[in-house]
Amino acid sequence: MFNVFPLLIIPVIIYAIVAYTTGADMSAQVFSVPMVSGSLPLSKGDLLVILGMIMLFMELIKAAGSGTATIINHGLSMVIFVIAMALFLLVGHFSTSTFFLLMLMTLMDTVAGFVVTIVAARRDLAVGGDG
Repeated sequence: MFNVFPLLIIPVIIYAIVAYTTGADMSAQVFSVPMVSGSLPLSKGDLLVILGMIMLFMELIKAAGSGTATIINHGLSMVIFVIAMALFLLVGHFSTSTFFLLMLMTLMDTVAGFVVTIVAARRDLAVGGDG
């Protein structure tokens, strides 16, 4: 079940909830990290992009599999990308740079997942073809 569920839907859903409850402005500072050179302010949008990058990393690790669950995951990832692209193009609350980056992450998840699966399948075919 865990391998079928595309993790990048989590930041997309969180974005939708935050955008419709507090408005599409994701630039409001949540907190700042003290640094030697000053401070690093982090906004709601920054935190969602960080969460998206973590989920993308986990999706890329899951893409190394070649089972049925992995293929279903790639299909669902493509559906999430298409929905995210439609939201970005058609709905005002989603026409922000934060959501654009999340949409690009869903695209990268889809493309990378298919590429990794194809490369792994070709490798398995080449190993099996020599025998």
